[in-house]
Amino acid sequence: MSQKNNDFLPGSDSHALQKRGLLDTINSPADLKKLGVDQLPQVAQEIRQQIISTVACTGGHLAPNLGVVELTIALHYVFDTPRDKIIWDVGHQAYSHKLLTGRKNIFHTLRQSGGISGFPKRVESPYDAFDTGHSSTSISAALGMAVGACLKKERRRVIAVIGDGSMTAGLAFEGLNNAGDLNKDLIVVLNDNEMSISPNVGALSSFLSRKLTKRAMVYARRQFENFLKMVPGIGDELMLWAKKSEESFKAFLTPGMLFEALKFNYLGPVQGHRFDHLLETFNNIKNLTGPILVHVLTTKGKGYEPAECNPTCFHGLGCFNQETGEPKKMVGEVPSYTEIFGNTLIKLAREDHRIVAITAAMPDGTGLVKYRQQFPERFYDVGICEQHAVTFAAGLAVEGLRPVVAIYSTFLQRAYDQVLHDVCLQNLPVVFALDRGGMVGEDGETHQGLFDLSYLRHLPNMVLMAPKDEDELRHMLYTAVTHKGPIAVRYPRGNGLGAPLSPVLQKIPLGQAEVILEGDDLLILAVGASVYPALEAARELKENGFRATVVNARFIKPLDQATILSWATKCGRVLTVEENVAAGGFGSAVLELLSDNGLTGIPVKRLAVGDLFVEHGSQKTLRRKYGLDTQGILESALTLLGHPNGKKPSSLAIFQDRRVAALQAP
Repeated sequence: MSQKNNDFLPGSDSHALQKRGLLDTINSPADLKKLGVDQLPQVAQEIRQQIISTVACTGGHLAPNLGVVELTIALHYVFDTPRDKIIWDVGHQAYSHKLLTGRKNIFHTLRQSGGISGFPKRVESPYDAFDTGHSSTSISAALGMAVGACLKKERRRVIAVIGDGSMTAGLAFEGLNNAGDLNKDLIVVLNDNEMSISPNVGALSSFLSRKLTKRAMVYARRQFENFLKMVPGIGDELMLWAKKSEESFKAFLTPGMLFEALKFNYLGPVQGHRFDHLLETFNNIKNLTGPILVHVLTTKGKGYEPAECNPTCFHGLGCFNQETGEPKKMVGEVPSYTEIFGNTLIKLAREDHRIVAITAAMPDGTGLVKYRQQFPERFYDVGICEQHAVTFAAGLAVEGLRPVVAIYSTFLQRAYDQVLHDVCLQNLPVVFALDRGGMVGEDGETHQGLFDLSYLRHLPNMVLMAPKDEDELRHMLYTAVTHKGPIAVRYPRGNGLGAPLSPVLQKIPLGQAEVILEGDDLLILAVGASVYPALEAARELKENGFRATVVNARFIKPLDQATILSWATKCGRVLTVEENVAAGGFGSAVLELLSDNGLTGIPVKRLAVGDLFVEHGSQKTLRRKYGLDTQGILESALTLLGHPNGKKPSSLAIFQDRRVAALQAP
């Protein structure tokens, strides 16, 4: 590890530099257990250094990982992993876990194509007990493993590590409720840093975070116990009385009564950055039976001043300057689709007082921070509760409001039934702003937005749109808030294309596509982020003798039937392009349209993602791999045009092919 990577850390000095190198000796938790307890703080410091220097280059989740370094070390130091199972809720805090479980030599490949994932993956390591990426699944999964071990008559510990933000979701409490009822051996570690991605909201969060449960209370409780022990003659009796009064103590001074009511043995709060507290607690409980909840207090971003000061910004970020914490951005970088969405919604909300914005714990990620500042009375962060967000929006719509639910594509999957049952069934005017649609990139399988066109297209009453650029996003959002039924606008992650922004917003007629380029050899139907690569591929085709029509479909539902049928008949070949799984997506809709109208003889190629989950890697890398960039579209077009190798033919070859075809014609 180079000195350059370590100098930026707060508190670095020459003495600390001389002591570095313990992490290099750790290839598994067995190696960690060989160290003395007094050496663990140095391991924690080295892990923080490694995480910060790596994430500065690769991007990733920084603040959540820095907050659980000591907790992770303590868990692996006390428990016997991988026989004992640790399930990391969400999994965006598992970097320390990866460094301690044999992956430190490849940690520099974090989130890179072909490298290790930013989340736990069972295929990556036997220490990764469960694939995670979405919130609040850990307790249910851990309970299933605990019951499985019991049925197999195997003795092992199962530990779910869940943040207080994830505890706002109903699934977490469904798991707690069932675990208390089954009374199986299960340990839940509640990592309480008073944050999810943005500051936590809701009554439960306030309950967990009230002042009496903070660090001062932990200290006061220990001091009180020490005082009782020292009272001459009656100290032991006073301690016995205090223990008998523990239920009342928990009820009034900690959130313990909530978990005790769910039949968990509640312990804590415990200082999450103190090895003596953590090790003592975990050693005390590792042989206990029944469901146990350990409440641990941590600081998000611990050990790196910029992240401690602004944990929301450093929750998940791209590359940054290690010394300053400033993100690395290109000069003159165009705004992101997320920023364009947020700014446009502010403009619309000024003109329409019915507009209400809703997000599920992600005002920053969905671009609603400025909106919240300007319209606090019309902004609702409901916590990590996508299902509630959608049904809450349905209730607002019943009252005549225009709710806009801003959620990442991958997270709206969690509220599928609410979209169907509570919104579409009643034909309510709820707008779904689907951020991160399509290839998301480095966060990998759990975060790719590649299913939304399929899971929304088949819902009755739903209108589904995808803009080709940031200006079209603005017009689509304006169209959406004036629509009288369910409507979704799906847009990609990342920066816009630099398209000029129209001064006046205009409604787009429902189901009206846009013909961008005309030709008679091939019809290319593209949607969303695929439109401009398709247009560029068509231009390359033209240079080689083929003329393609390129249509920006704009609507996945309803389709522009007249335009598609007319041009499909004229061109005789159809190529559909979408960043979505092929099954049930835009291409499927086009096939259905052609079939329903008797045009089954027209060759159609659907360019989309196959029946698989797309791994992590940059958006550019993934689009190239799955044929969704300009080159991939060009190769698919050439194959459809009769060049099976998908190679660009020379101009002479094209001329000869057409001359032969002309001579053979009757």
